[in-house]
Amino acid sequence: MDLLNTAPDSAAADLIKEGSEATFMADVVETSQEVPVIVDFWAPWCGPCKTLGPMLEEAVTAAKGAAKMVKINVDEAQMIASQMRIQSIPTVYAFFKGQPVDGFQGALPGSEIKAFIDRVIEAAGGESPGGQLDEAVAAAEEMLAEGAATDAAQTFAAILGEDPNHAGAYGGLVRAHIAADDLEQAEAILNGAAAEISNAPELEAAHAQLELAKQAADAGPVAELKAAVEADPDNHQARFDLAQALHANGDVEEAVAQLLDLFRRDREWNDGAAKAQLFTIFDALKPNDPIVLNGRRKLSSMIFA
Repeated sequence: MDLLNTAPDSAAADLIKEGSEATFMADVVETSQEVPVIVDFWAPWCGPCKTLGPMLEEAVTAAKGAAKMVKINVDEAQMIASQMRIQSIPTVYAFFKGQPVDGFQGALPGSEIKAFIDRVIEAAGGESPGGQLDEAVAAAEEMLAEGAATDAAQTFAAILGEDPNHAGAYGGLVRAHIAADDLEQAEAILNGAAAEISNAPELEAAHAQLELAKQAADAGPVAELKAAVEADPDNHQARFDLAQALHANGDVEEAVAQLLDLFRRDREWNDGAAKAQLFTIFDALKPNDPIVLNGRRKLSSMIFA
């Protein structure tokens, strides 16, 4: 199945309905026997409803038939609102097999709405668009790990064509350009990220990797810097430069060791440069990487000693 070029659902107009007390059984209870139904309880006078409703519709439409949506105006359906114990609006319930299975109150950001829809679809045994895209991201990550940066970049870009704010794909596209040594383009892509994903962990990691890649371009020769540090262990600049050179050559563990040694000798040197560089390296790696776990533990022991 092509995950990135799914044809629009021919029954798109049937995905979202204006419901009522008279149609609730058919539109929600009966329809949810086959597919999850998202019920949006709203009212014309409710400000947050005007923001939430369109985002819910967009997310349900993107699911291409894996879920449906019914909008219930509580002013016109007071009996149902009472039965559902709707105390404030907007309130959203997901129905499956005739029963409410999930829900939330109040407005949510777009990313959380998408996650809610994906969760409901997957709980009902369906395949969510978010799940499909996550599989595509995993495939692109494998390409990148195998050195196929161009293929990975094309796949990440295609995923972003489906979901422009997919943080995993966005960070992956930046890292693919870093791997291709196109740092200028990587930085331009990173700077163009939407505000709602700019602080996502995937983009923070990509930013850290970009900073390290820039440093690598100016890194000095390891042998000379090692000699300088051995000749004068308190030459902090030489040790810092050595750490950068080691990292540029792929010796991340030794780079961390040198920075920890520098922090131990003078934690305030150059406005705490050793600590800042350690955090940059940690952010660029996966949180469960042994280098990160051991490095953070050693750094913490020195900070709180």
